[in-house]
Amino acid sequence: MFSDPLHFSFVSARASKKLLKDLGQRIRSARIAQNISQAQLGFECGVHGEYIGRIERGLQSPTITTLYAISKVLDVKLRDLIDLD
Repeated sequence: MFSDPLHFSFVSARASKKLLKDLGQRIRSARIAQNISQAQLGFECGVHGEYIGRIERGLQSPTITTLYAISKVLDVKLRDLIDLD
């Protein structure tokens, strides 16, 4: 079905963008529910607030360590942030 490698990579890139966008939306929702700014979340996670903004917009793929820190600061389970269903 995906014998053309260019077609497969296009599908993978599109799926990857959606995953990052969905992840960012979950982080943003949890952050807003906690009434925490991007700058404060970044500070507490040891990253810049602008980096948090890029994650929330789906433009940055955070490390698992950063995701773990975000989950702890926002008091949500890591698995809920990265839920792929």
